[in-house]
Amino acid sequence: MEREGSSAGKSLMQTGVFYAILSYFIWGVLPIYWKQMEQVDAMGILVNRIFWSFIFSLLLVLGTRKGKALLQTLKDLQADKRQAILIITASILISLNWLLFIWAVNSGYITETSLGYYINPLISMLLGVLFLKEKLSSIQIVSFCLATLGVLILTFGHGSFPFIALGLAISFGFYGLCKKSIPLEPAIGLVIETFFALPIPLLYVIYTITTGNGGTFVHSFGTHLFLIGSGLVTILPLLLFARGIQLIPMTLMGILQYIAPTITLLLGVLMYGEPFSQLEFIAFLFIWGALALFSASNFRLDHAAKRTSSDKSMT
Repeated sequence: MEREGSSAGKSLMQTGVFYAILSYFIWGVLPIYWKQMEQVDAMGILVNRIFWSFIFSLLLVLGTRKGKALLQTLKDLQADKRQAILIITASILISLNWLLFIWAVNSGYITETSLGYYINPLISMLLGVLFLKEKLSSIQIVSFCLATLGVLILTFGHGSFPFIALGLAISFGFYGLCKKSIPLEPAIGLVIETFFALPIPLLYVIYTITTGNGGTFVHSFGTHLFLIGSGLVTILPLLLFARGIQLIPMTLMGILQYIAPTITLLLGVLMYGEPFSQLEFIAFLFIWGALALFSASNFRLDHAAKRTSSDKSMT
């Protein structure tokens, strides 16, 4: 029986790793998808992404018979103003993150977007210290300093601040902070987030009509298909990620998350010919080193916690 339990646990772990890798792979190659709509301005892509994400996530919730759970969640949010404010804030933050990412990809800054998502775990760590009173180990402090040094090298080396990278990292970091305080079922949470973001498409449509720019919505059939599909490519990796994180340890998920920015970096340099200077390589070395230390520290802490738990269960 013990061997069967061990085998089942291993199978679940492998399934979780598969879901996690697939979600990060999709996120990593998404710049290719957005590049197919270079003729559409970033705001136009964003409003379609929000609208179709809402439609597809709502259909998913209704199709899996979670409509009652959605209505109950909305009632709970109506009664809990703090939770409502947090989810509205999360909705605004993820919308800004999407807009900045789409604009950066279609403006030739794919490598800088990858930098943003390399930095993101370290920003999340800092937010945990500042807002959740979490404690940092000495290794984690060193990793944060190394990453900061990498960003400073980029800043002073180029003479310009990496606004895109830090904008992506900070917006997604605060989004994660909000989400941590809102324990919602993934599909239901996505429906509510995109619902609160719907005023953005509405205001954009009103703006384009009143300014006489209605032609903004006139595109080829193929482009319209890509715009509709933006909802699917948004919710699919989120659902895969949510399933994967339920089956594997956070430390392993933390290591796997670097798949996405690594793929994005390679796409920017090798596929789209974006410049990657020696200075940028040195800066990335500091950040990669910081992430290696950060991941090693998380693994060590997780292993120590499991050992403590195992010792307690044996006594």
